[in-house]
Formats: sequence, structure tokens, C-alpha cells
Amino acid sequence: MTLRKYKWMLTAALLAVLVLGLTPGALAQDEAASPATAADIEGLQNNINIVWTCLAAFLVFFMQAGFAMVETGLTRAKNVVNILMKNLMDFSIGSVAFFIIGFGLMFGTNPSGWFGTDNFMLSGLAYGDTFDSQWPFTFLIFQTVFAATAATIVSGAMAERTKFASYLVYSVAITAFIYPVFGSWAWNALFSGGGWLEGKGFLDFAGSTVVHSVGGWLALAGAIVLGPRIGKYGADGKARAIPGHNMALAALGVFILWLGWFGFNPGSTTTGDGSIGYIAVTTNLAAAAGAIGAMFTAWIMLKKPDASMSLNGALAGLVSITAGCDGVSPVGALLIGLIGGVICVPSILIFDKLLKIDDPVGCITVHGVCGAWGTLAVGLFNLDAGLFYGAGAGQLVTQLIGVVACFAWAFGTGLILFLAIKYTMGLRVSEEEELAGLDIGEHGMEAYSGFQIFTNQ
Repeated sequence: MTLRKYKWMLTAALLAVLVLGLTPGALAQDEAASPATAADIEGLQNNINIVWTCLAAFLVFFMQAGFAMVETGLTRAKNVVNILMKNLMDFSIGSVAFFIIGFGLMFGTNPSGWFGTDNFMLSGLAYGDTFDSQWPFTFLIFQTVFAATAATIVSGAMAERTKFASYLVYSVAITAFIYPVFGSWAWNALFSGGGWLEGKGFLDFAGSTVVHSVGGWLALAGAIVLGPRIGKYGADGKARAIPGHNMALAALGVFILWLGWFGFNPGSTTTGDGSIGYIAVTTNLAAAAGAIGAMFTAWIMLKKPDASMSLNGALAGLVSITAGCDGVSPVGALLIGLIGGVICVPSILIFDKLLKIDDPVGCITVHGVCGAWGTLAVGLFNLDAGLFYGAGAGQLVTQLIGVVACFAWAFGTGLILFLAIKYTMGLRVSEEEELAGLDIGEHGMEAYSGFQIFTNQ
């Protein structure tokens, strides 16, 4: 007999199964058999928190590629390998140094309010099946990528003239000690008791000051001790432009960093909930406004819509919103980012032309100055504690205390660190090596094979 003769029988059997399986009694039995308990819901939320925080950490890790491309594009071709090696190594060395020492100083038990005293190498914390035993490892990887960001900011301001071995030494010092100690003042309560700045009510949600200004003020100290690149200032003292070799790479780097910031800011919730979307919106609006503000400011001041200034403006907006991204309105985010972008252009020119501090990438302004602005902006635009929302000047004063404390700590320890390196192992390469390029002198290779035959730029 053919299958067609049994077609009606198969159809009837299928309908019977569907009817019997979807009766109200069957549905009620299924529902009663597996009710969702509070423990089930909590477990699901805990798993979502871990997944979201890890995903955010991976996005922030990708920012290392962004920093590498920005720094590479805005510097000369003869130093590309050196830039790439520094970005590779500050993350690699930083990961180990932060694990061994930095995490404990930043997030260990902090009875004094100044630094942690335990949790080094996650000692005493064993991985297990419970959320409490799993969360420390998730938290560590998220904080590790933040520590590496603070360290890599410094390389841009000290590019094209720093000894590679010296760079490795100060990367260890930054990720093991300088960054974690300040972090313990402002963020220790995220894991342990709390630091002294937290006790005063200081707010820095994702690190305008804790991460970016720390890196920016260290970069300022390093650039001062190191001195300008050969040829940057003429005999008359006027600044000379030393153009980067590839604006396409610089632009790619900024877009990568913009993407990574969606992990940096929304990820700082460490919670998979609805606030992620809100923070993503404030972050994006500030970045866009920063780029627009810098473009028009450069257009007015330099008579052209300068690409490098506009790209740095986007980063300035991102840095500016990082402290307050969770607590300002979208309109507030626009204003914070716009002001950050406008500040960016004259600040870069002041450091370059007036103060004669050679910062090839603009790190001091983007991360130090705009990080300070973004932190102060919390005291102005925060919906609950901002001056513009009737809360008084108390929060603004607290924010100012945090900004000043950060500058004193990061710039002060940075000067000590870089001077110590300068007068021991040496901080700067020889004149011959700088002119030939650090790729050949420090690493024995070129980024673009055969390039040095034709030029030393």
C-alpha cells in the first residue's frame, strides 16, 4: 500500500497528539511541575551579570587595538613596530602585575581607606559552583582591562623617543602600584569596604578620573621628564608640526575605541539590566557631540575642519562622559561631550605651542584634562546631586577634591618614577636611534619593509 492511502490516518494521529498535549489539564500539570523559584531567578540574574561583565571586558580589551592604531597613525612610520610592541606589552605585563599586586592594593580589605591589604593573586578565593566563588574571577578580568587602559594612555605622550626597556619598567609600576592605589581611594567598595574618597561621596562611575586622568597626568609627567622630540621646536622656540604617517589608521583606532566604550561605560554596571541601554545612549551622544564640537572649534581656530582634532574630539567626549554616564540626562550628556570637544582643541594647542610639552597623540588633553572636566561635570549635571538640578554645590566640591587628589598623586608619583628611571637605566634613546627610528634601533625590524631605504620619517 502506498503512503498516500495512510495520509488521513497520519493526519488524525498528529491531531490527536496535539489535542491531548495542549489540553488545559496538561498545561496546568506542566506549569505546576516546574514553577520558577526565587533561587532560580537569582541564579539566572547572576549568570546574566557574569556574561554581560565578561562581554564588556572583552570590548574594553579590544580598545587596546584602538589605542595602538591611534598612536600608530598619529606618529611616524619609522616607529610603528615600537608603538605596537608597547601596546602589546603594557597589556601583557599589566595583566600579570595587576593580578599579583595591583588587584589586592585596589580591591583588598581597606581598613585605612588608602589601600587594600589582601586578595593578592586572589589568594583564598577558590573557583567553585556558586556565584560568590565565580564572581571574583569575572571582576578581576574586568578590572584588569581597565588597569591596562590607564597604562597604555602614557605611551602616546612619550612616543617616538622612549627606551623600550624603560617603558616596560614604568608599565609595571603603573599597573602594580600607582593606578591601583588611587583606584582604592575611589572604587574599593565595589569589592571590599571602601576608600577615603568614596567616603566623601566622590562619584566616578566608569573612570573619567580613576582611569583616564590617572593615565593623562602620568603622561604629562613622562612628557616633561622626557623632553620633546628632535626637531619639534625650532631655534626660535616655535612649534613645528610632525605629521603622523597614516590618518586612516588613526581614524580606525578612534572607531574601535568608540565601540569599546560601549563595554567601558555600560559594562561598569556589572549587571545585566535595563540601565545598559540608557548608559549606551549617554555615551554615544557625548562622543558624537565631542567630535562635532572639536571640528567646529578647529574650523574656527585653524581655519580648517582638522581631522586629527575631530578624532580627538570624539575621544574627548567619551572620556568626559565616563564619570557621569549613569546619572545624567541625554541632554546633559550632549552638553558634557560638546564642552569636552571644544576644550580639546585649545588645550592641545596650549600644551604644544605655549607650554612646549610634546605630546604626539594628544593624550594629556584627551585623558587628563577632559577626564578632569568630566568628573567635575558630575557635580553640575547629575540628576540627583548636580548643581544645575538644585542640589547645591556640595557634590561639585567633592568632585573637585577627587580631581585635585588624582593630579597630586598621579603627577607626583609619575615625576618620581620617570626621574628615577632617567637617572638609573635611562629614559630616552640616543639621538642617532631617534633619528633612524625606534623600529630598527629597539626591535631590529621595520613595519614597512624597505621603507628606511628612502626616508627616515
